[in-house]
Amino acid sequence: MSALLGSGFQPQTFGVDWLVSDTVVPYPEAVARMESHVDGMAAGVSNELVWLLEHPAIYTAGTSTKDSDLVDARFPVFRSGRGGQLTYHGPGQRIGYVMLDLGQRGKNVRAYVTQLEDWLIAVLSKFGIEGRRRPGYVGIWIANGDRMDKIAAIGVRVRRWITFHGVSLNVEPDLTHYSGIIPCGVRDGGITSLAELGLHPSMKEVDRAMQRAFASTFSHTEGRR
Repeated sequence: MSALLGSGFQPQTFGVDWLVSDTVVPYPEAVARMESHVDGMAAGVSNELVWLLEHPAIYTAGTSTKDSDLVDARFPVFRSGRGGQLTYHGPGQRIGYVMLDLGQRGKNVRAYVTQLEDWLIAVLSKFGIEGRRRPGYVGIWIANGDRMDKIAAIGVRVRRWITFHGVSLNVEPDLTHYSGIIPCGVRDGGITSLAELGLHPSMKEVDRAMQRAFASTFSHTEGRR
């Protein structure tokens, strides 16, 4: 079931609609829905949208995936048109599928990815966590002594200057599920979550943080009206 955010949420943020699914959404269904929405945006009949959801336990393979990154196909593997490599999705992980019109936001994909990084860093800061970029890598990382652990992933696709796919934030997933893959092809870092860092916000609290951080991160860009 999906619904526009309520209970204290604003239904729109700078012209962007927000949707939350409160049950897990099968990956093929999510992709089909994104594709349909992107077509609607291109036709001028759908607003920009951020869709927050969870998937059942799966692996998704981006366009840069190497076969050697799949160690053990513990869960279904779906080929994805997004950028990036092999990653895990599952319950306890908040997915943010972001459908924005870059045609009205500067037509700069690199700047858009930077904004997604800024967004995730701002979300983590609301829970007292310092998220960091890692040179040469995509996603957001947490310093763990001499090691960097990944807490959020980014994988996007752009068609006709409209974005889809987006970000995933590890709230309280089963981190052992990552053992079947080399996440995003990274062999010199770990995977972490808010729960592993000792934080246990509800998914609704995470959603609120994501919306508020999005408003400040993307407020200086012009969206579809």
